Amino acid sequence: MDFKETLEKVDRWDQRVILKYNNLGGKRGTILIKIISFFGRETTWLSLIAYFLFIWYDPYLLSNFSAVFLIGLILIAAIKHFVNRLRPFERLDDNDLKVLERKPSSKSFPSWHAYNITAYGLLIGILCLGYPIVLIVTQIITIIVLFSRIQLGVHYPSDVIVGYLIGIIGFLLTFFLIGPVLGMMLKYFEEFAIYLIEYRTINSMLFNNIWYLILAIGVYSTIIFTATYKMIKEKINQKKR
Repeated sequence: MDFKETLEKVDRWDQRVILKYNNLGGKRGTILIKIISFFGRETTWLSLIAYFLFIWYDPYLLSNFSAVFLIGLILIAAIKHFVNRLRPFERLDDNDLKVLERKPSSKSFPSWHAYNITAYGLLIGILCLGYPIVLIVTQIITIIVLFSRIQLGVHYPSDVIVGYLIGIIGFLLTFFLIGPVLGMMLKYFEEFAIYLIEYRTINSMLFNNIWYLILAIGVYSTIIFTATYKMIKEKINQKKR
């Protein structure tokens, strides 16, 4: 069997599986799955990165969380562009496949949700090794998020599997290489700080420096706007029609 035949076989398997599990659990199950699936969005983790930078400065967590995001931005975005795989709802009949969330505009392969929840789930679990229950919970959430991308009709199983595998790679690169490097860079730049750095506590500049407060609000506003822009644009277009 050559490579092309293998891809065709995987594609047929992808279509069978997604049609089998799409909308599994009905309306109530889908609501719960959509809520948990949110943990795979970049918005969630960008918000945490901003939190560890502007609100509760923790260079260790900031460097590791940022590393996971940067690795995903490089690997996932590059692979999506190179493979250029259409989403399931762009190929399958609307009568067969139900899209149960806003249709993503990015390419299908691999799943960024799968990468995020896998890499961050492992990172959080390892950072909390003193509490094994945390690792168990993060892995349960990871499994649900992985399944959610198929159930909601936005990813093929192979998209999710490869996203999961890249997530493991992203975690390993973060924990053993990129995270420590970013940590050293943060330590270097801290020497040039013009204000007293407050570690692992609510930053007092949020209350006594209006410009710092505006900066923090601006960063969070940008994250929220970026996450909701397409949805708002779609609703505006619908009203015009």
